[in-house]
Amino acid sequence: MNRYPLWKYLLILVVLVLGFVYAMPNLYAPDPAVQISGQSSALEVGQNVLSRAEKALDDAGIDHFGGELQGKSVLLRLNSSEDQLPAKRAIQQALGHSDYVVALNLASTTPHWLADIGGKPMKLGLDLAGGVHFLMEVDTSTVVKTNLEGYAADVKTELRGVKAPYRSVEVVDNREIVARFRTEELRDRAVRTLRKEIPQLQWQQSGNDGNLAVRGTLTEQEIKQLEDYAVTQNLTTLRNRVNELGVAEPIVQRQGRDRIVVELPGVQDTAEAKRIIGKTANLEYRMEAKPNALTTTKSYFEYRNEQDRQAYGGAWLERKIIITGERVADARAGYDENGFPKVDITLDSRGGEMMHRATWKNVGRRMGTLFIESRFTPETRVDADGNETVVQKRTDDKKLINLATVQSALGRQFQTTGLGSPAEAQELALLLRAGALAAPMYFVEERVIGPSLGADNVKVGVTSVQIGLLAVLICMLLFYRVFGLAANIALAFNLTLLVAVMSILGATLTLPGIAGIVLTVGMAVDANVLIFSRIREELRNGLPPQSAISAGFDNAFSTIVDANITTLIVAVILYAIGSGPVQGFAVTLSVGILTSMFSAIMGTRAIINIFYGGRRVQKLWI
Repeated sequence: MNRYPLWKYLLILVVLVLGFVYAMPNLYAPDPAVQISGQSSALEVGQNVLSRAEKALDDAGIDHFGGELQGKSVLLRLNSSEDQLPAKRAIQQALGHSDYVVALNLASTTPHWLADIGGKPMKLGLDLAGGVHFLMEVDTSTVVKTNLEGYAADVKTELRGVKAPYRSVEVVDNREIVARFRTEELRDRAVRTLRKEIPQLQWQQSGNDGNLAVRGTLTEQEIKQLEDYAVTQNLTTLRNRVNELGVAEPIVQRQGRDRIVVELPGVQDTAEAKRIIGKTANLEYRMEAKPNALTTTKSYFEYRNEQDRQAYGGAWLERKIIITGERVADARAGYDENGFPKVDITLDSRGGEMMHRATWKNVGRRMGTLFIESRFTPETRVDADGNETVVQKRTDDKKLINLATVQSALGRQFQTTGLGSPAEAQELALLLRAGALAAPMYFVEERVIGPSLGADNVKVGVTSVQIGLLAVLICMLLFYRVFGLAANIALAFNLTLLVAVMSILGATLTLPGIAGIVLTVGMAVDANVLIFSRIREELRNGLPPQSAISAGFDNAFSTIVDANITTLIVAVILYAIGSGPVQGFAVTLSVGILTSMFSAIMGTRAIINIFYGGRRVQKLWI
């Protein structure tokens, strides 16, 4: 009686060993580091970049060690977190701002043999470990300009409709639309039409004689609405991008009128995250300009203005855009029939209608896919008084990545080819899935932050857990003696398993998660208390010791299972409907329930069986 078969002992031993192995990475604290990657996923960062970065740190007198190549990035470890920002600035000056992303990071110190078998430390939330803080500013002037350009196209359409020929229609200083006319009659007709058809702008007449004009400006309320839309859309897109990267428990929130804060916790690939969240890239699909349109007179382009006079990759594209990346509902990278990288694109319903209409009318013509990327580089300018200011200079890179003949009308699903590499296809698919940015953004600030709850609060929280655990261990020993010792061993086993499972799953531990661990400890002990109380009851009823042990474990089993399953259901519901701290609590509670059932039932009984199984026992120390 009270003896396990050999396979059960071996199973418990294997689980115990695996638990210790996969919990071990949490004993190794990470090193402060600086990470370098290319602005483009296709850009390889090799030994040359590592050597230049190490020389820059040596010249700046910053201690470093362990420089290494990690795939397409470079990682340099530092002795102190205080050296991270000076190291970042020194490397940026040495490498330049245009081709490389330099980011602060924490480098894992897990031994290679552990990492090779999948061992990794448990992720810690911002409230426990801190992380990296980015402050980004949205270039809201761009969305205002784009909006005005759209209104300018509408102005031309309305004026042609009422036969009011204009000399020119242009956006001036990204603030207003100016339409110029030859006669007062045309100007008066234009202003009456525009006030009626485009009331979103305030229209005023100006000039006299040969400088007759109508000026349209946006109201302050309209400008604020456009800016709010741009920031809100970018906020949503950033959250999607961070989620696509798999960053655990990030914070992405608005700050002020045109800024967004992004905080990434723990050990993350911050260079990759910085490159992706700061990337402003989009696609435009346009038809190739018709040959007869290219041979028309200058007045055609000046007054009709239907084709763009810019050539991309040797092709002339119409100014009219069929769709942009904003209409993409899903995008997946892959390979075409020739083994070249591609992106399979699925449009939303409106985008599918627009694409079908455009291609149905233009079967046999070529359609171009234009990739547009905006970059910001800091530039120092000196005013008349000699004061230096740093401004962000924007550069738009346009590249025709595909020009193909339309064989038949396209719908919601099609593919884009012509990409330089599989990595470029993966990155483009990620950006399209996350959604287009309403306006470009640039980094204003980057720094390492400490635990959001403060180091003292975290220390107090951990100390409270230690005191509570110690009190439980002492009480179990005092009340249940040998059985209490077995319960304490099983409890340590349980905590090891919990940490191991959390590490393997990549779950994030937050302070509410520590509360879940405390509750798990209580529930694990509670299961043992039920078992031991039942054993005492069976002894009082006159059963011999071995029979009392067997009856105690068997009869308490159903009660323990019922109580834990109902709690597990509640934990799953909390995770499903909760967010942030609630989910952190639910994760540790769910994992803890499963590990405690294994350790409290099988683990504790295995230890008791080793103490008492197969022996003639006269008295139990319980």
